[in-house]
Amino acid sequence: MRGWEFKGTNIPLELIEKEDPKAIPGHVVIEVKAAGLCHSDVAALQDPGWMPLFPNGPVIMGHEFAGVVIEVGEGVEGFKVGDRVGANPMNRETKVTAGYNYDGGYAEKVRVPADQCVIIPEGVSFAEGAASTDAGITSYRALFSIGQAKEGTKLGIIGIGGLGQFALQMALIKGCEVYATDVSPEARKLAEELGATKVFDTVLDMKEAGCDVIVDFAGFGQTTSDALEAVRPQGTVVIVGMGKLGSNINTYLMITKEIKLLGSNGGSVEDLKGVYDCFATGKMSPNLITIPFEEVDKGIEKLKNHEVKGRLIAVFE
Repeated sequence: MRGWEFKGTNIPLELIEKEDPKAIPGHVVIEVKAAGLCHSDVAALQDPGWMPLFPNGPVIMGHEFAGVVIEVGEGVEGFKVGDRVGANPMNRETKVTAGYNYDGGYAEKVRVPADQCVIIPEGVSFAEGAASTDAGITSYRALFSIGQAKEGTKLGIIGIGGLGQFALQMALIKGCEVYATDVSPEARKLAEELGATKVFDTVLDMKEAGCDVIVDFAGFGQTTSDALEAVRPQGTVVIVGMGKLGSNINTYLMITKEIKLLGSNGGSVEDLKGVYDCFATGKMSPNLITIPFEEVDKGIEKLKNHEVKGRLIAVFE
């Protein structure tokens, strides 16, 4: 098979030939139909600080993928050859992750633990199935598994980028009353078009909405601090974004308003099922831009140069 191999920081990905993966107990082999390109892959190619996440040397990148099961290992139940599946890339207990610890989805075939796979519903495309495994589950978990948003929740979303767009649409599908803010006028306009109840210029302006839950997909320190000011008393603020890895938090506000401040990371198989259920309604329309598998390296360059408005997906014709 062919796959895009990562050898180290500041070394371009290389399209190589490699032996096809074979099914082993508890695993399935997937013929990849779509693989999402992620900014974390760009970061790994530029920043040597990412190298400890690649403990086994050269590896085929790609942690967002979907395809068709072509081989089933011993002991696997619930999946058969021909099933359309997406995979949660990370084992939440061990943190072992596709595209980091073992060969990932920038390849024609990939072997993954069966218990990390989820059937893609009819009517949901492979590109949508792949995008759901990262931006989808990360935003779903923050909103519903961690933030406990539900029908009728007044929900604030900070940052209408890739994750924020997923979050806004899924929140509306679930019956939340959604408010949004972003520093970009274009992003604010998009939030209005996607159906937000009201869009604010700043996080502090969101205070007038009296949000039960605010999810910070930007994470630039001040955004989190301002979210504590904006959320209602006894409300919840969930941090997802890591724009800045530190924040000065007003603990007085947390105490006097009895605010919950929670972190959210990645997602689970159950979260992925939830994302697919949202897609199955036909009401999801994230901005997915497709490129041929052979142009993954060019796609990475576009991400690096901030030329992509949406989620970039490599597809196999």
